[in-house]
Amino acid sequence: MLEATGDGGEVRVPEGVRKTANVLLCLAAVLGIGWGGKEIWQVLSARHQIDAVCAGLVPAGRVLALSPAGGTVTHKVSDDPIDLDDLGSGQECALFSTEAGEKHGSDGGRMFFVGSVGVLPASREVIADDALEELVDHFDGRAYPSQPLGGGIAGMVTDSGVVVRLQCPEGKVGARPIKALWARAELLDPARSFMESGQLNASDRTVLADTAVLTANNLAERLGCARRLPDAPDDIPALPEGPIPASRAEGTCAWYGKAGYASRGSRYPDQVLESRTDARLWDEKCGLILSEGRANALYSATADEHEYLNEPDHRGKWFVSLHTYSGPDATKVLLTSTSFDERPEPAEPGKAGRSAEDPIWWASSVCDGRPQIHTMTLALGYDRVATSRMAKVFRSYVTDVTERRGCSKARFPASSTFRAA
Repeated sequence: MLEATGDGGEVRVPEGVRKTANVLLCLAAVLGIGWGGKEIWQVLSARHQIDAVCAGLVPAGRVLALSPAGGTVTHKVSDDPIDLDDLGSGQECALFSTEAGEKHGSDGGRMFFVGSVGVLPASREVIADDALEELVDHFDGRAYPSQPLGGGIAGMVTDSGVVVRLQCPEGKVGARPIKALWARAELLDPARSFMESGQLNASDRTVLADTAVLTANNLAERLGCARRLPDAPDDIPALPEGPIPASRAEGTCAWYGKAGYASRGSRYPDQVLESRTDARLWDEKCGLILSEGRANALYSATADEHEYLNEPDHRGKWFVSLHTYSGPDATKVLLTSTSFDERPEPAEPGKAGRSAEDPIWWASSVCDGRPQIHTMTLALGYDRVATSRMAKVFRSYVTDVTERRGCSKARFPASSTFRAA
């Protein structure tokens, strides 16, 4: 029924009628260009599924542009939607597609996408690098370290997706104030079936970056945040393969190459695993790795000096992992414990020290009024032959980070802590 406007005889179409007419016109247009009804309903159903389980935060159109998103897209009926009242521990939504299933050799749908959101400070701790967790693939000795997203965004590109952060000091989750929020978009199993030479393809990297940014901005609107992230970069390069010779380091491990540690003797790592530097990142890492040849030579030269020293039987077995955690993350860092009976020890801002059980050290600093925690983890076994030389390596690393970021109040572990257990 038409309604008079009262301003000169014009009539107004009721809102509900207009929306219905627009939908019908859009469907008619799609049908007019030859797209069948089945495809239409697949897309409409997929959008409904995505909006339902992801609480309307994840942009359905971008998810449907991913390589594995063909066919029928669904979520598990048993999955609860993202709960905006419980973001401290992180929330996620998982999606399945029949195309992903077919690519994997199954008849039904298979999970291909996970969207995640959360706020900071988080309710869970950040666990420092483990002395048993190797930095490269156990079989081929390669790794693809995460890289900054760029484009003026605090974000990282990983081997499976993109994660971004947005400052939100005025936001709240219920009555709880927050400092920031984060969003992640990932291609998971069977994402490997859609990769090119072990990497996400260029189109999927771009779509995942868009998805993470738009999800973060949607969450910011829901939580009353004033800020928004800019558009994600259009061209996101593939992750560089590592490790590389220390002499070629030019990112987060550049300090190590410039200092010439690798040429000072066989007990120092001769390869690095690094990322580009970006002061916006809350998580920055530099990995130092002994090549298979150097590790074997060092083992042969020192095995008689150390009882029960395990042989480094593959590339990357012996390593040094250096890590910097900034902002809210720095208040929740725990030092990993390799003993199941020991609770991980806290790495406290404003202090420095060593784990009582494992070869893990921490230092601290302050950057723009925010705390930073710097950790160094040595591989078990390697610590027995190299710990005494690592005090100056750790100091060099922390000095590089703090100078690049304009930080102060650096605290270092006492020299007496750099002794093999």
